[in-house]
Amino acid sequence: MSRKFENKVVIVTGGTSGIGLATAKAFSQEGAAVFITGRRREALDAAIRQIGGRVKGVQADMSKLVDIDRLYDAVQQEHSHIDVVFANAGGGEMVPLGAITEEHYQKTFDTNVKGTLFTVQKALLLLRDGGSIVLTSSTTSISGTPAFSVYSATKAAVRNFARNWILDLKDRHIRVNAISPGVTETAGLNELFGNGESAENTKNYLASLIPAGRVGQPEEIAKAVLFLASDDASFINGIELFVDGGHAQI
Repeated sequence: MSRKFENKVVIVTGGTSGIGLATAKAFSQEGAAVFITGRRREALDAAIRQIGGRVKGVQADMSKLVDIDRLYDAVQQEHSHIDVVFANAGGGEMVPLGAITEEHYQKTFDTNVKGTLFTVQKALLLLRDGGSIVLTSSTTSISGTPAFSVYSATKAAVRNFARNWILDLKDRHIRVNAISPGVTETAGLNELFGNGESAENTKNYLASLIPAGRVGQPEEIAKAVLFLASDDASFINGIELFVDGGHAQI
């Protein structure tokens, strides 16, 4: 390992599974002190064991401002600053137009948009000048998906946060970029597709549409996040980086 994040302090929200877990593990292996969040204590404890190194877990629902405050209170107990924020917590369900409820809308926007906004805004007092913010968007930010309009709208909003925040933060030289994964092998994806044979059939079909010929792995997304967060990406700002095997480019 290159230890590119030696002695850096990194926040990874939604760090108990999938892309968040893989990214937290990658940051830890590169020497960072990592704080992860998760809503369930048992999942949080399991993730901490998997990640290893200097990792702390904070039980938090990132759609709730009081929980975001709890995260940064925990950080301040041990560190004077933050170097990287990976605002990754999010999720969604497939609901077609005509069946969308106010509850579905509110839950999805609170988690993906409100949560991302206040995760970043409340980090600013601790985030050092010259730091890096990476937001989790999605290929759905630019492409249509049946029964996924509310989720897709939230991810388009997240992508546009990056465009605007680089202007708000330019005097502090804080970079903001969005990572947009495509179909990625995670427990959340399997649940979205109905688990079991149904999920496998759906993933196989989607893989046939991807130029790379397969779905992605969380570790592949994690490598892209670490690149955007690192000094190797020092002149990259405000972009949406698609990590999707080429699917969004055709």
